[in-house]
Amino acid sequence: MDTEFARRQMMVQQVRAFDVNDLHVLDVMSDVARENFVPAEFHDLAFADTEMPLGHGQKMMTPIVEGRMLQSLMITPGDHVLEVGTGSAYITACLGKLASSVYSMDVFDDFLSSAATRLKRAGIANVELACMDACRELPAGEFDAIAVTASMPYLDRRFVSALRPGGRLFAVVGESPVQEARLIIRNEDSDWTSTALFETDLSPLVNFPIRNRFRF
Repeated sequence: MDTEFARRQMMVQQVRAFDVNDLHVLDVMSDVARENFVPAEFHDLAFADTEMPLGHGQKMMTPIVEGRMLQSLMITPGDHVLEVGTGSAYITACLGKLASSVYSMDVFDDFLSSAATRLKRAGIANVELACMDACRELPAGEFDAIAVTASMPYLDRRFVSALRPGGRLFAVVGESPVQEARLIIRNEDSDWTSTALFETDLSPLVNFPIRNRFRF
């Protein structure tokens, strides 16, 4: 595989074509070697428009969803970012290059172990990794941006509460096969605005509580 050609094709035919035009995001996605963050058995598919299995029933998002997520969060160099779902750590690395600091949490120890190795090799040193279940607890403090890399059937307001005023949350809400990616911005009065971005279909957050659809 011609890696550099495949990377350029991914950026032009997938990411840019899906309305990702923020130059900082495009530069970071080009700079972070995606092929080093995919499972070894899927190395030849590193730049394909497809989700890749990571284990534990989890999947790596497609490049177009990754690009739209990063762009929508409008991350600045001074931002403190929370990532819910470390996964392959590709998004973690991109966030690390865009923000001042990143707190990335996952429920699976082996994901975090692999992430630590990959981030070190990529020279990303501003990321703190934690084994935590986001459905039970979130880290203390408030964040400028929160990236949730899995879906939830309904919006968990705890994520909004974890934002600073003016903070941005990317969340995919709904049930498979049709879910809606949203950008949620917290206002000064703890209220928020929500903007629909696009439709997608992501695996759900592990241990997310399911509401009873039926009432008697």
